[in-house]
Amino acid sequence: MIVNLTEAAVSRVKEMMAAEEENGLFLRVGVKGGGCSGLSYGMGFDKEIHEGDHEEDFDGLKVVIDQDSAKILKGTTIDFKQNMMGGGFTIDNPNAIASCGCGSSFRTATNAGTPEEC
Repeated sequence: MIVNLTEAAVSRVKEMMAAEEENGLFLRVGVKGGGCSGLSYGMGFDKEIHEGDHEEDFDGLKVVIDQDSAKILKGTTIDFKQNMMGGGFTIDNPNAIASCGCGSSFRTATNAGTPEEC
């Protein structure tokens, strides 16, 4: 398993997916260059599987991770937390060694990404 989604995260993604009213969607999780620390997370709905993609299933929720992101995300936990100010997804990546002050970008020991100015 590359990533782990908590029950709360799976439930919230399924709710969001149902609101899309489109069949055949799955959750794509990835990493791209950018942000002040060099790498940024991405999550969104997709319908296309690409060569080298890794597929995982969480209680019927299909999650797909591209091959390059899989190396960076190995062991990551994605959760959804609700509080009085609303809710949001949290990402706990054991491979991240540094993150920016706002917490939206990170870098690993082996991948500095492409840092941008804040």
